[in-house]
Amino acid sequence: MLYHSVDIGSLHLDGNLFLAPIAGYSDRAFRSLCVDCGASFCTTEMVSAEALTRNNLKTRELMKRAPNETKYAVQIFGGNADVMSRAAKIVLEQTDCDCIDINGGCPVPKIIKSGAGSCLTRDSELLYSIVKAVVDSVEGKVPVTIKIRSGWDSTHLTWKENAEAAIKAGASAITLHARTRSQGYAGKADWNIQKELVDFVDGRIPVFGSGDAFTPETAEQMLKETGVDAVMFARGAMGDPFLFTRTKKYLTEGSYEKETPKDRLLAGFKELEINVADKGERPACLLMRKKFCAYCSGLKGSSEFRKKIVEASSVEDYRNIFYNILI
Repeated sequence: MLYHSVDIGSLHLDGNLFLAPIAGYSDRAFRSLCVDCGASFCTTEMVSAEALTRNNLKTRELMKRAPNETKYAVQIFGGNADVMSRAAKIVLEQTDCDCIDINGGCPVPKIIKSGAGSCLTRDSELLYSIVKAVVDSVEGKVPVTIKIRSGWDSTHLTWKENAEAAIKAGASAITLHARTRSQGYAGKADWNIQKELVDFVDGRIPVFGSGDAFTPETAEQMLKETGVDAVMFARGAMGDPFLFTRTKKYLTEGSYEKETPKDRLLAGFKELEINVADKGERPACLLMRKKFCAYCSGLKGSSEFRKKIVEASSVEDYRNIFYNILI
């Protein structure tokens, strides 16, 4: 069966449809919706190891478990093994997370300048030292995983040496976003590399696939063509937590039904409600501007909705914008 359970070290998951760590999107409010819709496992937005060691309060908020999450991972990033080791200990002190993930793939310039993210693709020895430091620091309390890219650019494909370094350092699973750092989020993900990674790892640890899985059909295609143990949805899930519902149904029953525009917007309002409780009304409404733009993507009149959304600053504003769909 394409839909099946997954074991990450000692962590058992009932399914293999995951939500990726997405900066600005995979907060606990959105993860809560994804879990309701059938996500098997979710990871927080990436958390700065440096900020954690400096007791930054914002990072503590990023690490909170969603109210309905039975299992979740906290992702940390950094370019210094000692700092990452100390950060991992802080994660375990301040949360009850079930897994720590290491960001080895973010292509954003400010992350790369700090020596983190995709920088690790250029230095397998540094990647090894960071994974080993985190694994040693958690002392077996939770599994440690890492997400990488296929390489720095098309002439420096380093996924193989980085995967081997991660395995030797004690990683319990590896996720590959099959694009290079130079691609960013453009072009196509190379699923051939995902298949090659699965063959290379040869069952030593689970391999998860990320990149261009936007629909139930493409998730099925990735699982069949590459042999990855799980699909990690990222951009495809933005504004669409129902992607998990549709994909699970498609993989297990062969068909699915699409939700109505009203259903989709009601999910957005549920996310807004959780964020209001967490952050207060105005901050939550400002945060939800980009999220409601995603929720209304593809809806009739979406361009007009977006013009109004960027001005919204209260719950009532959003209710007025979508009144004709919600009634």
